[in-house]
Amino acid sequence: MPSPIALVTGAARGIGEAVARRLHADGAVVWCTDLRDAEVDAVARSLGARARARHLDVREEGDWQAVMDELLATDGRLDVLVNNAGITGFDPPVPHDPEHASLADWQAVLRTNLDGTFLGCRAALRAMRRTGTGSIVNIGSRSGAVGVPGAAAYAASKAAIANHTRSVALYAAQQGWSVRCNAIQPAAVRTPMWDPMFAGADDPVALEATFVADIPLRRFADPAEVAALVAFLASAESGYLTGAVLDLDGGQRAGLATPPAPSSD
Repeated sequence: MPSPIALVTGAARGIGEAVARRLHADGAVVWCTDLRDAEVDAVARSLGARARARHLDVREEGDWQAVMDELLATDGRLDVLVNNAGITGFDPPVPHDPEHASLADWQAVLRTNLDGTFLGCRAALRAMRRTGTGSIVNIGSRSGAVGVPGAAAYAASKAAIANHTRSVALYAAQQGWSVRCNAIQPAAVRTPMWDPMFAGADDPVALEATFVADIPLRRFADPAEVAALVAFLASAESGYLTGAVLDLDGGQRAGLATPPAPSSD
């Protein structure tokens, strides 16, 4: 069988890099895209054959058109799109609460996270129309399922991604296509996005414990764990799954697990 053709946004680091590496290991031709040209080039070079690096600003229609035109001219089809690129938008002490966030900061987050996902889904649907098959995976966040007072724009953008996923899934089904669209909502994943919060911490271990205190599994997720779920959603094994928004949160939305009682032994 021919190798699947996949495009991953935000592939220079973190979840996107892990996804690119997993799909490539599973045999896909992977178009690694990002704004960070040097870093995404390095990722693609480290993967070797079947990996291509391209500049893509997910906010820009022209960038999507150029990359998709090249992909289709080179490989003839798109089988998998992973909309991963995203930003939190906040770098303390810049306020991102509902009272003090600036309109410019709000719009910057939504342009990347939500507009970027919309443009990616639109480009994928147009490309996948050629074959009537494919899988779109949108990376949301637990923040899209709950309120986050200090990151209002980020939370709003991720909530919108979850609902847009459902709209895309239903639209594709209405066309009679076997094009599926699903979303993953990770909780705390240890990526470079967290680095500013750990910078200068007197006790990084204690700080990490506070961040995961309300997660039943009491730890951060590894990016490879997100990539494993992406790989499943990209594969034929998930062929009956569409419009789903999957929590990957260490049990967080199931409820609060109290620490085990001390042993009496």
